[in-house]
Amino acid sequence: MRRRRSLVAVSAVLGGVLMLSACNDGGTEKPQGSAETGKAQADVDAAAAKDASKAKIEITPKDGSTNIALNDAANVTVSDGKLTQVELKSSEGAVVAGKIAADGKSWKPDAALKRSTKYALAATAKDEAGREAHENASFTTLSPENSFVGSFVPDEGQTVGVGMPVSITFNKPIKDQKAVQAAISVSSSSNQEVVGHWFGNQRLDFRPEAYWQANSTVTLKLALQGVQGAPGIQGVQNKTVTFKVGRSQVSTVDVKAKTMTVTRDGAVLKTIPISAGSPENPTYNGQMVISEKFKETRMDGATVGFKGNDGKGEYDIKDVPHAMRLSTSGTFIHGNYWGADSIFGKANTSHGCVGLNDAKGANDPDQPGAWFFDNSLIGDVVTVMNSPDKTIKPENGLNGWNMNWAEWKAGSAA
Repeated sequence: MRRRRSLVAVSAVLGGVLMLSACNDGGTEKPQGSAETGKAQADVDAAAAKDASKAKIEITPKDGSTNIALNDAANVTVSDGKLTQVELKSSEGAVVAGKIAADGKSWKPDAALKRSTKYALAATAKDEAGREAHENASFTTLSPENSFVGSFVPDEGQTVGVGMPVSITFNKPIKDQKAVQAAISVSSSSNQEVVGHWFGNQRLDFRPEAYWQANSTVTLKLALQGVQGAPGIQGVQNKTVTFKVGRSQVSTVDVKAKTMTVTRDGAVLKTIPISAGSPENPTYNGQMVISEKFKETRMDGATVGFKGNDGKGEYDIKDVPHAMRLSTSGTFIHGNYWGADSIFGKANTSHGCVGLNDAKGANDPDQPGAWFFDNSLIGDVVTVMNSPDKTIKPENGLNGWNMNWAEWKAGSAA
């Protein structure tokens, strides 16, 4: 997928649920590339577009929307195809009942949604040729005008990687950050010091100086009931959340060597050939945390400003397999079935993402993309090195590890 230097800033939304788009990393200086690399990249794009499904899924509300109405706001439609599966789940894991219309062209929930709740919606459709298209979106419902709520990741009972911060996104701007932060605590069974850092006035992340200790337990306590976040705006949450930190897995992508080394609990588990960003569209350096996982999803160049003369995206791949998000702006590590086997480990041809060899349909467990997906947790770290690009910004995704401890602590309101 491709990067765009002039990308308009994309906001992170509630609790680390991020805008789903094509591979795009935001601002970067574009180095000189070779004609050979450019040709390889063009060939990859052409191959990806050749056999795409004609089905076009549209999810309402748009990904990342907030303050969504409770009635008749969530729905899915499709053109040039029929819906085959739609799933809407709350952040607590509750599945929302809904029905696909008899003609297969639309879906809506059976009842009103819950107030102040984060939802994730996934839809699949097929065209007349049986080719699948996938679409994913997340959104949150409204809260009363005189109150604020914080949506957070990880969720209760979740097992995450050692790089997973506690990230809280408030649905309204917080003016009294000191009072709000004082009403929130994060502690670990490993007794690591945990400090909060504000990114703007609606996002507060917590992390220790180094990664969480493997196999530890982390507890988040929100005592926001009655806390004034801004004039006339009070918190309405009293909640305790506990999650587990699993084994320690950090994967290092060496862009120059075109390999990824997966290290688990200090030992090398596997070395995988990769194809990272081309010289024209390099991959960010730095420590990036896996924040979302999709077995299959759509990546559309039009969503990040890459449009052809016909106004359509330069690429539109509707069944990208084993996609895992690394940044808000669209960096993914994902399977690639459309590139020749020969590019992996040999040429950096992507548009900014890290590509692993994979199979169409995401059903071949022997492919590197499938293996890495199956062996990765939300919160695992992927570190990119030796790329000609700069280091990713800490606020671009759940990537605060790219800020030193003194800088991190300086962003606390406590």
